[in-house]
Amino acid sequence: MRTTAPYGSWKSPITTDLIVSGSIGLGQVALDGEDIYWVEMRPSEGGRMVLVKHDPEGETVDVTPEPYSVRTRVHEYGGGAFLVHEEVVYFSNYSDQRIYRQENGGEPQAITPDVEMRYADGCFDPARNRIICVREDHTGEGEPVNCIVAVDALGKTEQQVLSKGSDFCSNPRISPDGAKLAWLTWDHPNMPWDGTFLLVASFNDQGLLGESQVVAGGRTESIFQPEWSPDNVLHYVSDRSGWWNLWRHENGPDRQLAKRSAEFGKPQWVFGSGTYSFASAELIACSYVDNGEWKVSMLHIESGMLLAIDTPFSELGRGDLKAGDGKIVFVAGAPSLPMSMVLFDLASSRWHELRKSHNLEIDEGYLSASRSVEFPTDDGKTAYALYYPPRNRDFQAPAGEKPPLLVKSHGGPTGSASTALDLGVQFWTSRGIGVLDVNYGGSTGYGREYRERLNGTWGIVDVDDCCNAALHLVSQGEADGDRLAIDGGSAGGYTTLAALTFKEVFNAGASHYGVSDLEALAKETHKFEARYLDGLVGLYPEESALYKERSPIHHTDRLSCPLILFQGLEDQIVPPSQAEMMFDAVRAKGIPTAYIPFQGEQHGFRRAENIKRALEAELYFYSKVFGFNLADSIEPVDILNLPV
Repeated sequence: MRTTAPYGSWKSPITTDLIVSGSIGLGQVALDGEDIYWVEMRPSEGGRMVLVKHDPEGETVDVTPEPYSVRTRVHEYGGGAFLVHEEVVYFSNYSDQRIYRQENGGEPQAITPDVEMRYADGCFDPARNRIICVREDHTGEGEPVNCIVAVDALGKTEQQVLSKGSDFCSNPRISPDGAKLAWLTWDHPNMPWDGTFLLVASFNDQGLLGESQVVAGGRTESIFQPEWSPDNVLHYVSDRSGWWNLWRHENGPDRQLAKRSAEFGKPQWVFGSGTYSFASAELIACSYVDNGEWKVSMLHIESGMLLAIDTPFSELGRGDLKAGDGKIVFVAGAPSLPMSMVLFDLASSRWHELRKSHNLEIDEGYLSASRSVEFPTDDGKTAYALYYPPRNRDFQAPAGEKPPLLVKSHGGPTGSASTALDLGVQFWTSRGIGVLDVNYGGSTGYGREYRERLNGTWGIVDVDDCCNAALHLVSQGEADGDRLAIDGGSAGGYTTLAALTFKEVFNAGASHYGVSDLEALAKETHKFEARYLDGLVGLYPEESALYKERSPIHHTDRLSCPLILFQGLEDQIVPPSQAEMMFDAVRAKGIPTAYIPFQGEQHGFRRAENIKRALEAELYFYSKVFGFNLADSIEPVDILNLPV
């Protein structure tokens, strides 16, 4: 017999302690012979990034000892922080950003100088015993300088600059015969998903590069993940067709390998995240998004035939994929499965999980399955979302009551909603609060045209789509129109603040390290995103009036509903001043508000205690605003201007 209780007040076994106790993040994958390596982010260890190895006997061990953390800050978002060659590990250490060499599980030894330089996205050059990687130089005045460099594997000789002159570079990849290097470049104001250039050059006898040649790409063509096949043929992903598809660079015109209205690439927010890998000179293991859902397949290069691999996984997100030695290893999840490190054996066509992001066994009666939603939005267009209705096997709502709805606006804004099991979503649904995760115009997974809906319209299209998504569910009788909330982090935090300020759809909201002042962001943010807003909003400072027009901080007179803000105090991407200005303005207006800063956190929360506090505080805030009683004992939040 179910207990009848109002939505929001249901008692759930999915507690914050449960969520953070055994949860980890899974990142970059590397294969070295029969060994498999990956990075784990561990909230229980203060967010430390640990390199892990899985051997053929099935044993999984930590490679990097405390206090080392395998994390680079190139572009601030990092990724591509390690590589392995013949059982020797090379990794960037977070605290000093130096590259360390670690052999046979011994003590790591630094091979780069103790100066303000960062490294990422390396490959090994065995013929010259060196690492070729991206270097970001912070030793000078003004913007840091990015270039491709060669670093001696023993750290005994000076670094060699192989390519410089572009604002950004990535993906240096050496051909198997050691003769050539391929890499990507792009310049302000482009982001890598706007347009990049794929270059190739040959090495000379001194190990330097000869004259480079642009073989693909341009200012309006995005190239992703150049890779060499085992027989020295260059492959890459390009969106020249309107979709990120695989191409092969041959004598004569390059050949499109699998012509599909599907995305074989993704926005390059981080280094070291791939969607394909060579199983042999004839076969490519690849992943792609089709109608918002990820798939893994084998692609026959000569025929272009794409053979689906039968697994339950539908989400790869920012994960990675590597093939070799008769297997594919990839990071993936599904609606009933958390993000996991998956091994697929090509001979037997069987898969198993090497590591899950959590090993929690939760009764399915407490888990809400997502439903894809297509809804009408402005200008006669269609947008997409994932809806998770309230679900708890022990409770039902009183007759006639409709549930509160929490709309989630993903970050980026060039990102997408995930279909993988996320306990952070189930935290809400198991308490009787529906969740609607919106893939607003500008999201990835639906082709370049959909991605470009946000060009010049950030703060308009994303806001309209989030509002229309919520109103669509209200019109379907699936949500209470008087209890609509919205939250988001980073760019999603901006969408949240803009929706609360410029629209009258939502009744409360939560901004996690969100942007409140576009002009301040354009002036203060880091190099990678320094000109991002040129495309999303307009040229700055020429169109500064437009920046003010779309900045919530300048229009708080229009904001009339409660707001809670969360912020990492060491955030270099969205500085704390953004949240502090918004909090002060809302407080002065007399609207219920709260501000929770986290010492030691950057852009996103990695420490277990802060992840726990942010979830609980947001729930507490909504309980006071929407008037439902909590089933859990939660540390109170100091909410200013809350009516008695």
